[in-house]
Amino acid sequence: MQDQILGSMQDGVLLFDGGWRTVFANDALGRHLGSRPEALAHVFPPSLRDTIRRVAETEHIEIDEIETGAPTRWLRITATPTGTDGSILVVVADITEARRLDAVRRDFVANASHELKTPAASIQAAAETLLHVWKEDPAAVPRFAGQLEREAVRLSRIVADLLDLSRLESGSELADRIHLDALVREEGQRFEEIAREARLTIGVEAARVPVVQGSGRDLSLLIRNLLDNAIRYTKEEGTVLATVTAGEGSVVLRVEDTGIGIPSKDLPRVFERFYRVDRARSRETGGTGLGLAIVRHVAENHGGTVTVRSELGRGSAFEVRLPASSDRTEPAPS
Repeated sequence: MQDQILGSMQDGVLLFDGGWRTVFANDALGRHLGSRPEALAHVFPPSLRDTIRRVAETEHIEIDEIETGAPTRWLRITATPTGTDGSILVVVADITEARRLDAVRRDFVANASHELKTPAASIQAAAETLLHVWKEDPAAVPRFAGQLEREAVRLSRIVADLLDLSRLESGSELADRIHLDALVREEGQRFEEIAREARLTIGVEAARVPVVQGSGRDLSLLIRNLLDNAIRYTKEEGTVLATVTAGEGSVVLRVEDTGIGIPSKDLPRVFERFYRVDRARSRETGGTGLGLAIVRHVAENHGGTVTVRSELGRGSAFEVRLPASSDRTEPAPS
């Protein structure tokens, strides 16, 4: 029974006797180390052998983290003396994913702090300048007040996107039956004035499609971010088009633009948080670098996918494919 329990563990378990011979090794150990050694001399990597020898010399528990393999994996080693006969118990845990997530969290905090610091510093500088110029140079007040407003709006957008992203990482409530065609038309209307101000043409082609089981709030957020992203990166006289069609067991949303496009080397990373193809243009347009990360989370929370195709200088096309909740098409609300 004991061997069955140890054999079913996800952590590797290795027991040496006082002569450095292997008394027990479970299957997980073979997966973590690449083999089940018969003796200490056969243990790899060498740093693990060194840890085990130190435990034998000091008779103290040692915990170590080692890097091994290709691709690189990280293992946490806990080596414990187990009696007066010199036997050593070694437990090996794969912590590669935990380290990756920890690195992601650190990067996220660092990036978020940096992104928040920039508008906060601009707001402080504009406010301090206003205190000095409102009497000496009243004509300059509107300019600095405008800068103050723009940076406050940018700061507010970053905070709102951070809150949305944090919420989405916990999943979406898929309680509603959503008419994606109606939702796209509604969001498209909201962007008509913004498109006119940017001197762009925005269009929506949304046929009747099967309903989608999901969150209307989150799917609206997905559509909004795709349209906002397309408008921000499309020059004057350009076009943004959103289409909704029925696929095989799915509903497909496609947002195309005639914008500046994305270099091929950047395509695999555009859905990362805070990743920007053109940081200068993002600052100019007020982008937060979180919009496409939000799109990816919403799509995945709904069991769907998002992909992008782009040609530098000719535009981009983002495609979201969501599973239809049934084969039956329901009439969209008027």
